Amino acid sequence: MTQTRTETIALTDGSDIRVTVAEPEDPPRGGLVLLHDSSGAGESLRKLVGVLATEGWLTVAPHLPLAAGGPPDIDEPDAEPAAAGTVPTTAADLLVDVDAVSVWLTDQGVQADQIGLLGFGFGGVAAFTVAATRSVGAVVTVSAGGIVEPAAPGLAPLADIASELSSPWLGIYGDQDAEISVEQVEKLRESAAGAQIAVDVVRFEDADHRFDNDQEAAAEAWQRTLNWFDAHLR
Repeated sequence: MTQTRTETIALTDGSDIRVTVAEPEDPPRGGLVLLHDSSGAGESLRKLVGVLATEGWLTVAPHLPLAAGGPPDIDEPDAEPAAAGTVPTTAADLLVDVDAVSVWLTDQGVQADQIGLLGFGFGGVAAFTVAATRSVGAVVTVSAGGIVEPAAPGLAPLADIASELSSPWLGIYGDQDAEISVEQVEKLRESAAGAQIAVDVVRFEDADHRFDNDQEAAAEAWQRTLNWFDAHLR
């Protein structure tokens, strides 16, 4: 049976970060770093980590700091809403968190080229930013904004760094997303075409930001995500 737990990983600056981990029953095929959206490290994150583990991936989800007033961590439900200044707002901040999780995965026996990143919303922005700076096995982002304007001060617009991608990247978007226009997605596609790596952008005509309104699109997007990792994490 898949085991899910929460533990703490040390960061290089002497601080630490909480992570949710799920291990597959059999030896893992590789490792996945799951980066959550602005809804935080809630029950849906724990469930998704477990689902990915059932697919054979050792999965770890860092509990990223949230914007001021954001929801508390699932493991600290009685905590106060996040204070101002807690969001990792530079590429360096994001790299510290993801690097620590990646080191943890390699310590568990996962090879560096068998580590993938999966990010939703702001987590997708984080995954994309890391993929333009670090070489990992594969990256999938879902509804990652910040394409033409920075998602947060200190981060570059994704279209500006897309040609620097050094990891196979799949971007998934819904045309009905009220936060991200089709024009922005197409600009990102055009910019990413300059990367010297496999890239793909998939749009779903009837899906919104969270794919809640189109279960068929959500199922296909999920299968494409799994297929991308199957193809590139070998």
